[in-house]
Amino acid sequence: MLNSKQLIDITGISRATLNNYVALGILPNPVVKTPVGEAGRATRLGYFEEDAVDCIKEVQKLKKQGHSMAQIAERLGAASSAAPTARTKQAVQLSSVGEQGSLTYLSIDASIDDFPGPAYMVSNSFELIWWNQKATTSFFSSDDNLPVELESRNLLKLLFDTLDARDDDHMMELLKPHMAAGKKRLTQQALIKIYSTLDARQLSILKDAYDAVETLGEHPIVHYPMILPDDGGNPRLFDLYICFYREGILFTFSPIVLNDDYLLEFLSKRNYVINELLKQRKPYLTDVTVLVADVQNSTRICSELPAEEYFELINNVWQQSEPIFRKYYGTYGKHAGDGMVYYFFPQPDCDHKLNAIKCSLQLKKMMKNITQQWQSKKGWFNDMFLNIGLNEGQEWFGSYHAGGHVEFTVLGDTINQAARMSDFARNGSVWATKNMLNQIPVEQRRNINFGITRKTQHDESVFVTDTYSNLGNLLDAEGRTNLKFRDIEMLPITEVRDISLDTT
Repeated sequence: MLNSKQLIDITGISRATLNNYVALGILPNPVVKTPVGEAGRATRLGYFEEDAVDCIKEVQKLKKQGHSMAQIAERLGAASSAAPTARTKQAVQLSSVGEQGSLTYLSIDASIDDFPGPAYMVSNSFELIWWNQKATTSFFSSDDNLPVELESRNLLKLLFDTLDARDDDHMMELLKPHMAAGKKRLTQQALIKIYSTLDARQLSILKDAYDAVETLGEHPIVHYPMILPDDGGNPRLFDLYICFYREGILFTFSPIVLNDDYLLEFLSKRNYVINELLKQRKPYLTDVTVLVADVQNSTRICSELPAEEYFELINNVWQQSEPIFRKYYGTYGKHAGDGMVYYFFPQPDCDHKLNAIKCSLQLKKMMKNITQQWQSKKGWFNDMFLNIGLNEGQEWFGSYHAGGHVEFTVLGDTINQAARMSDFARNGSVWATKNMLNQIPVEQRRNINFGITRKTQHDESVFVTDTYSNLGNLLDAEGRTNLKFRDIEMLPITEVRDISLDTT
């Protein structure tokens, strides 16, 4: 018999191609065992009959003749199935009686709890935000051992802590599909920055895996054949499906038992799947920038418009703002009346605080355009403003859900202070806390035009840049009551008016 390394050396194919031939049924499942008296660091190898070389050469010949892999699989797979191995017979017997956890149990009415193998979802920074019990058993050792801080849940760091990580070859094969997924959204520089705590050997494997894979296209779901241990610790062939969503990336492993598409059909229901994932996303502690916005004088505007036109106006604001939030990676929190809450989380290649500021200023421009449209439409002179408060902090992030509705929220002072600042803001202004701006590097903060409007000796208003003020002092200057804002009157804030494009 030939082991997988020997077969690869003889035929010149890659390990991924070899796995794919097995998955397609062109080659029978290998006999996986611990090598004895063979050089190398591999703890497990797959062994094939020597006629596998002739089979692979036949595949290469057919490919040169222009046959598709589907045609080749149908032709050679049928021949292979005529004399199934004991391993194949066992798989057929198990599937015929409905093996627990097989794809036959993942019906159209299934949920993500029915995933037949390990499954987990990561943020766009590759931080673990959801996982099932099978993933805990296979990769993450214990729920209790996972840190509550999101930035400490780096997926690849957790994978390097598994037993398979001791074998460079197995770790490389496990990393490749993850690197292909990461390469779609992360530069190598951003990836290495995230995993700067890895040791030299681990970083070397990470870089090699990154360089070894091609960037994925725009397909929402991609597939890889993988070999993982089953519940009994025995190696088993799995399908790995990787699904891309705006909120993150889902990895789900399915043991190959039946030649059907139940899992793929289930995953294709993208809105349902992501909704279920977001419902079950585990609360975590994370850095976050909160944006709270309210339409100024909404009560007066409502009184001047027929009900249907007022709702048309507010829906117009929400619909035009949604692509702006998406552009700057804002996560929807909730709409309360004519106000809105969005969250901005750390991103691998940009600053979430700057994203929130840029988003706010673009919303300000949007409201000017909507004002002009409605002034022309109604022949009135009302100016419409979206007053915005921004704040940054580390808070617990979770979700509330009832039926099909999911609402995200953070717990703590960050959102409460942002909401009060939105109440304080006037005429479409954008206010941010001193603490938030101090978190932005100096060279980038220089490109932000912020400050406080002050009175001169001659009672003239002058905008003094790069300054802050306690909110209570600003209330006194305007003669506004501070009872509503008493709990944050000592909070240092500043008005953000513009930002240079150089901050990119």
